[in-house]
Amino acid sequence: MDLDPAERLAVQQTLARYAFALDHGDLVTLAGVLTEDATWTVNIAGEVEQGPFVGRPAILDLVREATEAQTDQRRHNLVNMVFRRADADTAVVWAYLMLTSNAGGASNVITTGFYVITLRNAESEWRIAKLFVGMDNAE
Repeated sequence: MDLDPAERLAVQQTLARYAFALDHGDLVTLAGVLTEDATWTVNIAGEVEQGPFVGRPAILDLVREATEAQTDQRRHNLVNMVFRRADADTAVVWAYLMLTSNAGGASNVITTGFYVITLRNAESEWRIAKLFVGMDNAE
């Protein structure tokens, strides 16, 4: 792995901005952490696959529709990040997901899972190029 600590932190900050953007329906920030040709695929319990959604506009539309349909506040907690591969241009990160909700006035875990995320260093910024999320159960 060729990334220095500052570059590793920059990758982690991109992933943190991604999670906060999802939680707050912040499509401007979300657009800023995705490459123009990004892909997003979701697999639920190894049985139901959604996507791939290809391109920044398709991903933003998906998130917009999902956010508008939600009546609760969700929190995407990405933990145990592991750099599987990294160089000056590309990083592949694995992370666990714990998705919580405040539905009914109490915090609840609605699903757990994992991410496999490929990021590209574009114009001196790390952006998500490929995102796969495997959910352990339907939300």
